[in-house]
Amino acid sequence: MNIPIIYEDDWLLVVNKPAGLLTVPTPRNESRTLTSILNQDAKERGLEFKLYPCHRLDRDTSGLIIYAKGPSIQKQMMDLFRQRLVSKKYIAFVHGKLAKTTGEISSAIEGKTALTKYKLLEQKKDYGLVEVVPVTGRTNQIRIHFKNIQHPLVGEDKFAFRRDFSLRFKRVCLESSELKFKHPQTGKEVVLKLPLDKDLQKFLETH
Repeated sequence: MNIPIIYEDDWLLVVNKPAGLLTVPTPRNESRTLTSILNQDAKERGLEFKLYPCHRLDRDTSGLIIYAKGPSIQKQMMDLFRQRLVSKKYIAFVHGKLAKTTGEISSAIEGKTALTKYKLLEQKKDYGLVEVVPVTGRTNQIRIHFKNIQHPLVGEDKFAFRRDFSLRFKRVCLESSELKFKHPQTGKEVVLKLPLDKDLQKFLETH
């Protein structure tokens, strides 16, 4: 699979993860994941480093994801995530019409505090195009939080029933669209942005 490389230096690799691909195996021990594909490619190119994911994206979520070229730099990047020093923005399509154009969703996930901020970018007839900033990084946070306020993501089938909504999509409409952080080795600010994924763009144009 051709995985688009968005950024690369001596320590980090940032790629645009396609939807439908796991970042790492689940307990089912899937053999084909984004991590295995990238490492197989590195091996075939004769590269000496091994790539380690610094965070994760859901199988259905597309967009920016950071890999480290070695466990040491992986730890440094994961420390930045834990300290909330990595700015993350997502684009999501949410069912219905939000009551407010900007807001915060604060509700615990698995007993841990969780905070999501959002801004409505465009309101369509049956759904909204929303910029989302997860302040905390809980598993499935964006999907759970929008479900909690009765505006689940378009394509959601894990935290909402598809049959309850007229809109259908083959996956969850969620993209990791922007990352901003201070490089742990160079000290320089790294800002990475993606345009809307092609399938999401097509949905936006036709619905």
